[in-house]
Amino acid sequence: MAVIETRDLTKRYGDMVALDGLDLTVREGEVFGFLGPNGAGKSTAINILLGLLRPTSGNGRVLGHDVRSESREVRRRIGILPEGYSTYDRLTAREHLDYAIAAKGTDDDPDALLDRTGLAAEARDRPAGEYSKGMCQRLALAIALVGDPDLLILDEPSSGLDPSGMADVRELVREEAADGTTVFFSSHLLPAVEAVCDRVGILRGGRLATVDTVDGLRQTLRTESTLTLQVDAEPKIDLADIPGVSTVTTTDGELQVTCTDPAAKAMVISRVATTTTVRDVTIEDASLDDLFETVTASDGSVPEGRPLEVDA
Repeated sequence: MAVIETRDLTKRYGDMVALDGLDLTVREGEVFGFLGPNGAGKSTAINILLGLLRPTSGNGRVLGHDVRSESREVRRRIGILPEGYSTYDRLTAREHLDYAIAAKGTDDDPDALLDRTGLAAEARDRPAGEYSKGMCQRLALAIALVGDPDLLILDEPSSGLDPSGMADVRELVREEAADGTTVFFSSHLLPAVEAVCDRVGILRGGRLATVDTVDGLRQTLRTESTLTLQVDAEPKIDLADIPGVSTVTTTDGELQVTCTDPAAKAMVISRVATTTTVRDVTIEDASLDDLFETVTASDGSVPEGRPLEVDA
């Protein structure tokens, strides 16, 4: 089942095109990373999915409901953490959650939700106006979990959190996905996306540039990986003839090989092992930051290799 499905979804403001023919499918139970530079159209797309904006053309469905005509049904079944969520300064964390629980008609335990998001027990009866940004974010995430939603839409969920809080968010996302919840995860913090997402979609100028796994993007874009082998002796072999090997550097007891094809790494290790003892191997792949910069390059160019394809 497709939890989110859009076809030719477009939003125009006069002559400006904020979203240009978005075709996207998010599968049930997956964690989907939704990325793009500022102004790419991410917020516009999310607001259309929530029924807060009407598209100029095209259509979209969330959990089987039309985003134009059935937005209330959509919002009953999802949890939302919007970017820049504002708390009510005079209400405590428990009062925020009591209100959200009553609005959804559920029987959630506020403390159980706050335990999951890590808001300290001693802060839960203090007015939210006294909270730090990170504490407000933990509260907002707890509110998003009310009603055990089928879909979580998290827009910059790590905003204001320290490294420990970011780790808590990643763990919570993994737990929700393991429980069958679909997570739509929009963030500028690419390492967080890389750590939890099954697939990522990258917007550029209102259009979907690509959808793939991180490993799939590495292969599609032919980005380089650096293979470092600790060896007993310098191997007396030629590695440059292996397809996908771009550079080879040897130093005392160490061999560094840059590969543009994932298949080349196994061939390098195998060939080196025939002539000397390989004591250790480390591989440094291109990060999601590198892939993001490639896909969102201002001139739209990508390295030579397979063309970008949208998996929809």
